[in-house]
Amino acid sequence: MLFRAARELDVLIPTRERPTALAATLASLACQGPLSQARAGQERFGVVISDQSTSAPAWRWDAIAGVVRVLREQGHPVLLTRNVPPRGMAEQRAYLLSCSRARYVLYLDDDIWMAPGTVDRLYQAIRLLKCGFVGNAPHDLTAGHGPPVETRVRYEEWEGPVRPETIGPDTSAWRRAELHHAGTLRQLTRRLTAEGRLRPGQWRAYKLAWIKGCVLYDRRKLLECGGFDFWPRVSAEYTGEEVVVQVRMMARYGGAGILPSGAYHVQPSASPSASGGGAVPECPGDPLTVS
Repeated sequence: MLFRAARELDVLIPTRERPTALAATLASLACQGPLSQARAGQERFGVVISDQSTSAPAWRWDAIAGVVRVLREQGHPVLLTRNVPPRGMAEQRAYLLSCSRARYVLYLDDDIWMAPGTVDRLYQAIRLLKCGFVGNAPHDLTAGHGPPVETRVRYEEWEGPVRPETIGPDTSAWRRAELHHAGTLRQLTRRLTAEGRLRPGQWRAYKLAWIKGCVLYDRRKLLECGGFDFWPRVSAEYTGEEVVVQVRMMARYGGAGILPSGAYHVQPSASPSASGGGAVPECPGDPLTVS
């Protein structure tokens, strides 16, 4: 059976030389359960792993091969593919996107562990909000808590529909990226819970500048905005590819962060990442106007 089928959701994982972290990521996918309210026969998401390792591909490791077998036994189609030589993360994401025909695609970094129910919560959120993308900013439990949230940047929830926004490095909204620094999200979650605004089973949509690590896109809307097809015009070292895409998508369809976040880094986010992890792209020279 061909992998490229009209599923409800595919998880797209770029990886390179990180089999230990990837094993944790895949194990968390095996604990997600079916998509609620999906059409009959569409409850199980697909998984694509695109490996750019110079050594043997990750699925040669026994732990990863074992989890892949578990996922397939659960009914998740899994595609294992090589995309070499590496030509940068924008090209890797474009390649992953070409492997899927799903309605929604979840780009998941290869060092992210997700709590049970995370995929379904993002799925329910994007279906309800009908925006271009939603995401969970990953927690880094090795990071400090940082200064109180109130001294950094205002947390703003979406009241009613998510609306298009024009955002860039020269706008005040760009500072929303600070919400994802250090332990800020954990502070916010605790505060909202204490105030009774975030009860078990609930989620909140908030305004953001951009988000990385665990992002669910409406594939049709992503393609309408050009996807990652600009990859030949950026360097292989560039790590702001998702920022470029999200700025475009927010201008047309809007986007939202989702609390609580069920995503966690299993490696410190400052460590080298195959997918640009927690790196903040430099504003000067960012190809935000690449067409």
